[in-house]
Amino acid sequence: MDAELDVDVVLLDLDGTLSEAGPAIVAAVEVALEHVGADPLDEAALRAFVGPPLEDSFAALPRMDERLVAEAVAVYRSSYDLLSSPLYDGIAEALLALRAADLRLALATSKPQPFAEQIVEARGLGPLLEAVVGSDRPAGRRSKGDVVAAALKALGPHRAAVMVGDREYDVAGAAEHAVPCIGVLWGYGDAEELERAGAVALVRSPVELVTLLTGPCAGLPAATA
Repeated sequence: MDAELDVDVVLLDLDGTLSEAGPAIVAAVEVALEHVGADPLDEAALRAFVGPPLEDSFAALPRMDERLVAEAVAVYRSSYDLLSSPLYDGIAEALLALRAADLRLALATSKPQPFAEQIVEARGLGPLLEAVVGSDRPAGRRSKGDVVAAALKALGPHRAAVMVGDREYDVAGAAEHAVPCIGVLWGYGDAEELERAGAVALVRSPVELVTLLTGPCAGLPAATA
């Protein structure tokens, strides 16, 4: 990130950034695909469901019409173990450190709003977040860009914001609103994907993220490769 970029707001993706959601998502996708009679997917294709809007991922599969997509989404949501995805090691401590540095934090996730709120409550993150914004089709929040816009609006006046996420969708959604994105490498995207999308910096650990945003952070363990 450019040294002169002085931010006071940090927008945080959820799956693959704060929580290790991949196994639970993949398991629910497999149930949904079997239910609608879709062809099984390999591991890479299943992991690609982590990040983008769920409807888009199902719609991109062969022979999936609007009815089957809706059915697959319904089965997925009934099968998805919402609270089985733990926070990554060091995330809680990193968020505390960012708040201690007077940075304002908000969740900006493609997960449906009710799911996002339940996860935040279950993981005890509520006191650290000024806003929790997920997708909400009736409210017009479908894409990551829609979610970012709603999060910025919920936060109100601020100097400058940055997005933190693990997939190209986070970078692109933030860019729609001239918000730079820091890519994290512990999630489900790799350095090539994030750099190609335009991430302004990459970090390997929550400690590196805190250091990038606040400077050296005493009291946190050293970053590991």
